[in-house]
Formats: sequence, structure tokens, C-alpha cells
Amino acid sequence: MLIAVFHFHKFVRGFLGDVLVIPLLYALIRSFTKLSGKQALILVLALAFTIEILQLFSIADALEIDNKIARIVIGNTFDGWDLLAYWFGIIPVLFIEKYRNYGTS
Repeated sequence: MLIAVFHFHKFVRGFLGDVLVIPLLYALIRSFTKLSGKQALILVLALAFTIEILQLFSIADALEIDNKIARIVIGNTFDGWDLLAYWFGIIPVLFIEKYRNYGTS
């Protein structure tokens, strides 16, 4: 909700959004696959880092992608801070996984 309200703020839209995409993708992958938590997290980080590196090489332009949704998913601007945001996105995943079954007998 904060991203929707503060979408114009560079930190919220640019950094916090990238932090939150990691737990979101992690949850999706864990929901639809039988990967372990560690495997899913590695896959999510590899995917995020790969897409960011491809942005460095303007892959959407190089492949002449015109579809708006595909361009949004792939992105078109490399930002090294996004890589840091992805690492910060691991923190809530690790925290939730550590305490997910806490207190259950």
C-alpha cells in the first residue's frame, strides 16, 4: 500500500519496491514448486540479478521488445542500488522462514 501512496517518492518506488519484490517472488515460487526454501531463495536472487544485469545491456531494446508488460518486467534502466535492494529483500524471507513454525508443537 505504501508504494501505491508514495509511488512518486524515489526511495519508496525505486528501492523499497525492489526490496519487496524478493519476498513476493519467493512466496510465489514456494507456492507453485517443491523447491526448498534455500533453493527458492537462490533462484529468486539469480533471477533478480540476471534481469538487472540484462538491463545494463539494454536487453529490451536489443531484442526489440515492444510489448509494454514485457518491457516493465524486464525493465530498461540498470541501477546498482537495485542489487543492494535485492540483498535487503532476503532479510524478511530469512526472518519469516526462521520463525514460521515457532511455537507450534
